[in-house]
Amino acid sequence: MKTNHKVTIALVAGAAIGGAAIQGLHAQAKPPIYLVTEVDVTNPEAYGREFVPKIQALFKAMGARDLARGGGAPGTPPVTVYEGAPSKRVGIQVWDSLEKIEAFRNSTEFKEARRIGDKYATFRSYAIVGVPQ
Repeated sequence: MKTNHKVTIALVAGAAIGGAAIQGLHAQAKPPIYLVTEVDVTNPEAYGREFVPKIQALFKAMGARDLARGGGAPGTPPVTVYEGAPSKRVGIQVWDSLEKIEAFRNSTEFKEARRIGDKYATFRSYAIVGVPQ
């Protein structure tokens, strides 16, 4: 067999092995977890002044990334409702794992911030697992 053929076969085999390895790594990757929070605010001024800065800083510190916000907050678009009663505000964050969300929710900082938030709003939160892309 000529050298050129050997090199070509080696390149093709290497590409196939590399492609299989990448597929295996993607299959092992955990899907993202989305935290959806619906908020009905009773005192927007106090909520925005006392609660929002604390919880946003905590989201960032704990590794959450904001994906979407909507509703009554200044600078956010309204929630478009197709069915049912709308929440006044909605936020969606993406997290690396359910364990990270649970650590966030069990943290002293979250509990302290929520004591403030509970004075000015009611919350409904739930996590859902993302689908492979």
